[in-house]
Amino acid sequence: MSTESRSSDEAEAPRPGAHVPWRRKGPIELRRRQTQQGTADQHLLDTHGAGRFVHTDPWRVMRIQSEFVEGFGALAELGPAVSVFGSARTVPGSPYYDTAVEIGRLLATRGVAVITGGGPGSMEAANRGAVEGSGISVGLGIELPFETGLNPWVDLGINFRYFFARKTMFVKYAHGFVVLPGGLGTLDELFEAMVLVQTGKVTSFPIVLVGSRFWGPLLDWLRQTLVSEGMISERDMDLVGVADTPEEAVKLVLAGFEEDERRGGMFGSAEEEWADADETGWYGRPEQLGTADGE
Repeated sequence: MSTESRSSDEAEAPRPGAHVPWRRKGPIELRRRQTQQGTADQHLLDTHGAGRFVHTDPWRVMRIQSEFVEGFGALAELGPAVSVFGSARTVPGSPYYDTAVEIGRLLATRGVAVITGGGPGSMEAANRGAVEGSGISVGLGIELPFETGLNPWVDLGINFRYFFARKTMFVKYAHGFVVLPGGLGTLDELFEAMVLVQTGKVTSFPIVLVGSRFWGPLLDWLRQTLVSEGMISERDMDLVGVADTPEEAVKLVLAGFEEDERRGGMFGSAEEEWADADETGWYGRPEQLGTADGE
């Protein structure tokens, strides 16, 4: 159909992209001048005087509460899951991207859901692998000035305004972390998980770093500086494992599942009916097995 045969509204309707600034604010999509509004985190943290703080924060508490309620409701019956982290700048077709795809696929074929930050790069790759493995692909997005929205491989997506609510979902509904090469956001998630395990806030929580060449210098610094100066103990270095292949990474994180079950950890009695892998190595709920097999 030619442009002339369309209505004027249809022909001139702008599309989000390079020519029209746009972003999301929670469930709301903003375009053009509306994108200049601050994010919810900015409004929460940038207080301007006691009066404004008193009158606005009670309402924010309700919004924060709603994010926890929505997240808990959406993920409560997810089943065994692993959160996969990595750079949003990873390029499709690169070794890091292909590794993330394969990790997502291998987890899915074992009945384990894949949770990511829902963005591009390594997050998109892990979600893609979960879909290709006929598994559950989850994306937890965040409101940012430069966000691109959830990647197209997310099947179950939740957009958050506040980082701390989103962080809770990554830990609460995952039984381990797989961490690919990444930047500040990836390091943030990695060290937060290490602190939670170190302090006993979570137990038997496997953390697997993918890529010894990438992570080696950081681990060396931790040993040579923090351990040697007594800032952390030597056993804190055992909080993470290192893998160089997708198969090794998945093997390490699933071994943590089994250790958790032996200790009666995060799976808990209410979930024990699907916590143990059966003889085929399937960790998911029994009713999901046919779906993953392509039936």
